[in-house]
Amino acid sequence: MGKLIAIIGGLIAMAGSVVLLIASPTWWWAFKSLLKGFVPPILFFGGLIALIAGLSSLKDAARAKQLEAEVKEEEKKKD
Repeated sequence: MGKLIAIIGGLIAMAGSVVLLIASPTWWWAFKSLLKGFVPPILFFGGLIALIAGLSSLKDAARAKQLEAEVKEEEKKKD
């Protein structure tokens, strides 16, 4: 049922956008203005999230290496 609602909502949004494009001849100016205000913050925060994810991945990899070394040490002690 949720998928059907999503499809219907998408069709309504597409139809509404076509009506707004036809009804408003100055829509391009508004769209460019929106992009100028919207894209830079999205790029900044997207980059910040990617940076945090990369640093976290590096930390996890270093921790996994450390744990593997500890396990090998313990195995050597047991032998």
